[in-house]
Amino acid sequence: MRKKIVAGNWKMNKTFLEAEELIAQVAEALENRKLKDKIVVLCPPFLFLELATDIAVESNFSVGAQNVYPDDRGAFTGEISPPMLESMEVEYCIIGHSERRKYFNESHEFLARKLDALLKHNIKPVFCCGELLPERKAKKHFKVVEKQLNESLFHLNKEEMSEVVIAYEPVWAIGTGVNATSEQAQEMHAFIRGLIAKKYSKKLSGEITILYGGSCNSKNAKELFSNPDVDGGLIGGASLKAEEFIAIFDAL
Repeated sequence: MRKKIVAGNWKMNKTFLEAEELIAQVAEALENRKLKDKIVVLCPPFLFLELATDIAVESNFSVGAQNVYPDDRGAFTGEISPPMLESMEVEYCIIGHSERRKYFNESHEFLARKLDALLKHNIKPVFCCGELLPERKAKKHFKVVEKQLNESLFHLNKEEMSEVVIAYEPVWAIGTGVNATSEQAQEMHAFIRGLIAKKYSKKLSGEITILYGGSCNSKNAKELFSNPDVDGGLIGGASLKAEEFIAIFDAL
């Protein structure tokens, strides 16, 4: 059975004290909940990763980074390497987020390098894919997502691919308050799973976790998560309030 995941992407938010309070609130809320096959992942800014991993040791959540540079070391001022994340017991790392693609011009090839580097250091990539609004309106959304998977992800072998979490994020729904309908989410998730089955195997496609990311909140989470191919969510703004984030987890 594939894992159900709710991951909170804090983006560039929270001061140290605010981060400490939010992590503590989430940890406390999870104490009385049975996770079973469910996983909670907190992805705070780099500065707070050690704080998060320290608390995670005695709590029911995992820690993820929001980004990584694909080289192990070197003169790359301001960047964070996979060995650095591994040494801090960071288990997950988001790559390919639409904001990284848009603002930092990250290419398919560059993302493929990141995938390889993370897997080399035993960190599970959360690979984001999704279309822009003009691409959706032009009915090119399937081709766009297929290209992203083909050029960044499908060079992996079966064993490597089994370690990847995919997050479908319709870019037009991120931070806009507009989310894809339950039907639109299921349609794309099923399409992605079908591509994996075609490239690898039906067995593998059935084991890979595919998350929905795009204005998911406590009000629409249950409907979205009720779809057979939606295995949880990559949560942005709604992850910045513990009560809201836990309510989304409870919808799994």
